[in-house]
Amino acid sequence: MTPDNSLDGALGRPLLISMGDACGIGPEIIARLWQREAPPDALVVGDVAVMRRAVGAIGGGLAVAGLDGPEALGRVPPRCLPVWQPSALPPGLVEAPQGRVDARAGAAAAVCVEAAVALIQVGRARGLVTAPIHKEALHAAGSAYPGHTEMLQALAGGLPVRMMLANEELRTVLVTIHCSLRDAIDRVTRATVLETLHITDAALRRMGFAAPRIAVAGLNPHAGEGGLFGDEEIRHIAPAIADAQAAGMTASGPFAPDTVFMRARRGEFDVVVAMTHDHGLIPVKYLGVEQGVNVTLGLPFVRTSPDHGTAFDIAGRGIADPASLAAALAMARRLAA
Repeated sequence: MTPDNSLDGALGRPLLISMGDACGIGPEIIARLWQREAPPDALVVGDVAVMRRAVGAIGGGLAVAGLDGPEALGRVPPRCLPVWQPSALPPGLVEAPQGRVDARAGAAAAVCVEAAVALIQVGRARGLVTAPIHKEALHAAGSAYPGHTEMLQALAGGLPVRMMLANEELRTVLVTIHCSLRDAIDRVTRATVLETLHITDAALRRMGFAAPRIAVAGLNPHAGEGGLFGDEEIRHIAPAIADAQAAGMTASGPFAPDTVFMRARRGEFDVVVAMTHDHGLIPVKYLGVEQGVNVTLGLPFVRTSPDHGTAFDIAGRGIADPASLAAALAMARRLAA
């Protein structure tokens, strides 16, 4: 298998794709991606037997090769899905029933992410794309992390990170992520909003924006309407925006959450910073999960993921669409470059 010129040198330090939850569609969308385009610069971190089951679910046509490390990727023949299996994976994972929460799958998903990050940290890989995990399975396995973002943050030494969801039309970054709405409101402070603005500005500059235009959405209806519907905008959000402007950032707001995303989609802003998980993610996902990509900002390495979950309702049927995974891989490739 000969890479094109844009991938020169990538085989020695590939992009890694973690398998995700073995009971969900992660293995299937990975297999389908290889069936369609066989990316020469990517290596799957997962269970060989589970990946062979996934190939069977999509109708076959691929061999699955177990590699002893990323350095062996250049020796993989065409029509072959390369998999590196971490030694800490639980045995018998392929016996976990598809479409159901299983602690073994949760434990394996965590092992794959941890092993992939370890490879990146010693310079043997250049970025990570994570297939979907199931938060209940992760919890059942005894993990203290509510999701990928928090796990990766811990593995990176606790650096402040933020979630960005992006497609071709819209980018949004979240101040708060996986917590109750009641807790999220308490976590919207001048300090957390300003930290989010710093992380967002730095990340978009690395992506090529000379002076990112950052719109900040309010927390309350109509951005508080001057304090009539809540004063978080007055006490926390507006002061953080002023701090960001004083630091040289092109940040503005707070704007009404129900209209600011339309303005960004029309080109007025490069990114929207939203206060809560659903405020920020619903607009992007409404435009279509097929092209949506989740990017973790603030990590010392590249991490992206598809814009969907484990889809237990269709797991094992071989019908899952790999489009969002392909978009996540393409985004990781651009960021790693």
